[in-house]
Amino acid sequence: MYPLIEIKTVPIEIQMKTTAARLEYARGTAQMEITRDKGGLSIRSQPIRIRLDTFEARNSVTPTTATVIRQQAERGRQATYQATRVMAQEGRMMMEAQIHQDVIPQLAKQQNLGQPTNLNIDFIPTTGPEIAWDGGEMSIRYEMDKLNFDWRMDQMSFTFVPGDIEFTMTQRPDVVIQYVGEPLYVPPSSNPNYVPLDVNA
Repeated sequence: MYPLIEIKTVPIEIQMKTTAARLEYARGTAQMEITRDKGGLSIRSQPIRIRLDTFEARNSVTPTTATVIRQQAERGRQATYQATRVMAQEGRMMMEAQIHQDVIPQLAKQQNLGQPTNLNIDFIPTTGPEIAWDGGEMSIRYEMDKLNFDWRMDQMSFTFVPGDIEFTMTQRPDVVIQYVGEPLYVPPSSNPNYVPLDVNA
């Protein structure tokens, strides 16, 4: 005997769509104007016997190993102090932030602004040679060129876009009940396939 009822269940179907948070910023334009004030070198001398000591001058151009180690140690110490100060300042801002206060754009803005501009321009050698002479006379006057830098920089604008999660139900849960048996005929003789019972058998 076959079942007369077939029951099917349709599960729920949910679609989830996520959007990641992002930080948008508009980069400002920067302009730099450089002007030069020319210097000069004037030498006035008489025949003399000159003694030159160029150790410090050469050491400023091509430092010795001891000088390099001392300079790198000083730079490392300064970098450590600077990193400690920045981390302490940012940590304090994060701890003192209010619930609705947006601290991330402020930290990003401080990292891009307020830092002194380092053009990595220097005059070498940083010191001249030591000159000594016997007799005669020598007068040296040297005035270095002067560079004037004028920076014009527009401020950057930061916008923090929070993330988003969207749920969509594409299929509702359902139960489908279907009758799969044959029709019931009343009286039974109305069934086209009815075969009467043989009472004489």
